[in-house]
Amino acid sequence: MATVIRLQRGGRKKRPFYAVVVMDERKRRDGAFIEKLGYYDPCKEPEVIELDLERVKAWTDLGAQPSDRVASLIAKTSAKASA
Repeated sequence: MATVIRLQRGGRKKRPFYAVVVMDERKRRDGAFIEKLGYYDPCKEPEVIELDLERVKAWTDLGAQPSDRVASLIAKTSAKASA
């Protein structure tokens, strides 16, 4: 089973809120997921990014591929954590 780390949209119209989840790449965007790794709220100022970097690392070691947007969120979070 090929897994991907992607965003799952929630919230209401024009007020998105995203969960960062691991899911089978064949599932639809808001379908069933395997594990929730964190969340992302772009509507807050400053935007809120909360990720469990240890679990992200564990899943990428198992072969999960992060989407482009999630990869940028991981980079932002790891930069904040190391600073």
